[in-house]
Amino acid sequence: MKKLVSALLAGLALLPLSTAAAKEHADLIIRHATIVDVAGARLIADQAVATKGDVIVAVGGDAEVAKAWSAGRIIDGRSRFLIPGLWDMHVHFGGGPALVEENKALLPLYVAHGITTVRDASGDLPNDVLAWRGEIASGKLFGPTLLSSGPKIEGIKPIWKGTLETGSEADVDAAVTKLTGLGVDFVKITDSTMKPDLFLYAIRKVRAAGLRVSGHIPLALTVDQAVDAGISSIEHIGYAYKAGVKDEAAIAADFAAGRIDRAEAYRRIDAGFDPETAMAAYRKLAAKGVFVTPTLNGSRVIAYLDQDDHKSDDYLGLIGPGLRATYQWRIDRAAKADAAAIAARHAEYEHEASVLPMLQKAGVTIMAGTDAGFLNSFNYPGIALHQELGIFVDKGLTPAEALASATRAGPAWFGKLDHYGAVEAGKAADLVLLDRNPLQDIAATRAIRAVVLRGAAYDRAALDKMLADTRTKVAAWNAAAAK
Repeated sequence: MKKLVSALLAGLALLPLSTAAAKEHADLIIRHATIVDVAGARLIADQAVATKGDVIVAVGGDAEVAKAWSAGRIIDGRSRFLIPGLWDMHVHFGGGPALVEENKALLPLYVAHGITTVRDASGDLPNDVLAWRGEIASGKLFGPTLLSSGPKIEGIKPIWKGTLETGSEADVDAAVTKLTGLGVDFVKITDSTMKPDLFLYAIRKVRAAGLRVSGHIPLALTVDQAVDAGISSIEHIGYAYKAGVKDEAAIAADFAAGRIDRAEAYRRIDAGFDPETAMAAYRKLAAKGVFVTPTLNGSRVIAYLDQDDHKSDDYLGLIGPGLRATYQWRIDRAAKADAAAIAARHAEYEHEASVLPMLQKAGVTIMAGTDAGFLNSFNYPGIALHQELGIFVDKGLTPAEALASATRAGPAWFGKLDHYGAVEAGKAADLVLLDRNPLQDIAATRAIRAVVLRGAAYDRAALDKMLADTRTKVAAWNAAAAK
């Protein structure tokens, strides 16, 4: 009898565990974290998050998730705060073919600062950037997920390089066909030489092709005309300020007819802001689903170059010498200003920034974007997004609203909120673990303990190595440039 019982027990030991007892296997589990529910502006304590591949597969109470899931890597999130990956919705790469490698070296800087997705708003290296987009997606190149406009649509012989020049509707048609063929994520239109009527035609053509469109609005048009044509996002807060000018239509008409020059047009814009007009315009933006990317940090830097020349910024050690050289034209232009001009640019920045809470109150979705990259002096890829969020709060947004602008607004604009913007099962495994609570102090977004990018986890040591490796590259480029 004893032999029979022993045999039965031995046989039971070989049977598989019951379904209830078996654990699912994940690649990574973050345990005991406080999840920041950005949409609800609330904290959910003692949570665990399991990821597999590039997807979150489980979120819940720590004990519950730990009971159901095992993983090859565990990160302790105790006393820390977990947010969705950050998005910078306005960046640039450029400076010419000689600076391709310096631009590529910027990619890890975004990741090291918790930025898991960037929206490239075009420079003069559009084909290179589109190639990087594919290489990042396939795992051949390290960097944040890259969404790009490809080459901008512009007029004939524009200021900006790397554009598709258009002087007729047929040119616009060809440009849109080319961009569609390139598989761009959206379209950017700028106005240095773009004819106003073609600008509106291009917006309509791009929207008819099923793509979102952003851009700079010609001075000869009103913001309202661009909105009615179907523009999807307004880049730079100056255009939102212009929409609040009571006689904007008259200014546009006078400029278009040649009755006033650019300087006079801007003088009238600066003097003509009306809060009631602005709120009506902003409510229309909200109703039409037009988002605004303020890009305040770059404006702030230039406005206050008289107070901080940034020559001792430690971050300069992360920017290649060729890219640093592109900063000089704005520096030189700012240096020519007399006391009156300096006071005027301070006032212009403060006036424009003051409309930020009005946009929020009107229901406009504000997207965090920095304008970081070449040409834009001391507006550093990576840290600039955190500076932008700090400005948002300083100018009247709550920390929760600022955080939403960098985690949910970008996915919402691209129609990707089903996959990004929250720490939830089924969403992308793009996460940032913070040492402090960002709903209490937005500066906490800088206190990064770990970043999860497409399911791969990088702890503080790994993030510091990204920065150190970039600094070493830049030092070598500096030495070579000095010879």
